[in-house]
Amino acid sequence: MRKVRPALLKGFDQEFLPQEQLQFNALLELVRRNFERYGFLPIETPSAERIEVLTSKGGAEKEIYALSRLAADEDDEAAAKGALRFDLTVPLARYVAMRERELAFPFRRYQIQRVWRGENPQVKRGRFREFYQCDIDVIGRETLSYLAEAEIPSVIYSVFREMGIGAFRIRINNRKVLKGILQHFAVGEDSAAAVLRALDKIEKEGEAAVLAELERNGISAAAAGELYKIIATRRQTNEALALLKDLAYSNETYVQGVGELGKIVEAIRQFGVPDEAFAIDLGVVRGLDYYTGTIYETTLLEHPDIGSICSGGRYDDLASYFTNTRLPGVGISIGLSRLFARLKEANLLQPLARTPAEVLVTTLDPASLERYLRIAAELRSQDVNTEVYLERAKIGKQFEYANRKGFRVAITAGLDEFARGTVKVKDLARQSESDVPMDQVVARVKDMLTQKAR
Repeated sequence: MRKVRPALLKGFDQEFLPQEQLQFNALLELVRRNFERYGFLPIETPSAERIEVLTSKGGAEKEIYALSRLAADEDDEAAAKGALRFDLTVPLARYVAMRERELAFPFRRYQIQRVWRGENPQVKRGRFREFYQCDIDVIGRETLSYLAEAEIPSVIYSVFREMGIGAFRIRINNRKVLKGILQHFAVGEDSAAAVLRALDKIEKEGEAAVLAELERNGISAAAAGELYKIIATRRQTNEALALLKDLAYSNETYVQGVGELGKIVEAIRQFGVPDEAFAIDLGVVRGLDYYTGTIYETTLLEHPDIGSICSGGRYDDLASYFTNTRLPGVGISIGLSRLFARLKEANLLQPLARTPAEVLVTTLDPASLERYLRIAAELRSQDVNTEVYLERAKIGKQFEYANRKGFRVAITAGLDEFARGTVKVKDLARQSESDVPMDQVVARVKDMLTQKAR
């Protein structure tokens, strides 16, 4: 028989050993738990959507994976034209538009699913073609309070504080502030995107390169220098607000944006986010063709090379391509696969138990299998994850298996122990062992596990 070389497709190669998968699952569950703590409700959408849905906003054709063969009803030719979703926002827009009458607004949803994106993978940068995203959004009908924008940093703060990966900062800005600044410098709509792309390179390229690019896009040398200084200088939140008020640009967009930013900052503090965890950063310029109000980007202070670990913002109308109802919203996204890869590379992941089961019941006497299974069943009935070693092997090999998988407790019993109505309960970390009466096994094991968790 011809052998097939076991290999993975480029960009679809984030595959873990069980220990790593446990770490990834723990990270995913931490995110889910914090989303639910704030009252967000879970939804899932299909992996494949109609192509016309995914491309409704334009600009996505090069990113999507079209399905060349999809079973369709004979009377529905359009159903055969499908593609894998490239993000969770467009499916959310379609979902809300379809189910508007069934949902309670403001609609607070979270979604944790895989997405697929046809881009050049960069494994070292944690960029894959298939990856998990974790999104939350608050969707209003016709209106949405600015307080929803202020609550988002509170959720971000809760997630990454519990994650324990080091000091982080939620960097906030406002699209209207940036648009107003560009209006002041007479940057037209046709060149605004190019200017913003240049400003987005401030942290990656030198000042001279950014200034040169600004000038190539029609900004005078003097104006480019002034604009660069405004955007590139890092300030404390109160200093940034004072600067924006002192600049006093007269266009309406700028005035409105500065007012919104001030209200958001005040409300973020009321939500309990400490000043050291967030700051106004005029250098946050991404996503401005989509976002209309507050925008967020979160970075690790000691590992800026990891880049943004969470981003998002406010948008005025989520589903204008699907419904006439105005659906303003605000949301964020955590690219969990990329984040996990970069945290693992930086050795920032918290150590975890190497097996979901905490107790191993060893087997010495094949004729006593029913007794071993009964011990395991009693432990499981009391919410103690337990595995029974079912292969025939010497006790030394069974303990080697227990240590390799990371069990915390092993239970051993042979004919002598069963005759006395006892078992041996072994603390595998301390290598200490004691005889325990059969009717006290569950209590003893739970006590050992509780002590270890402290």
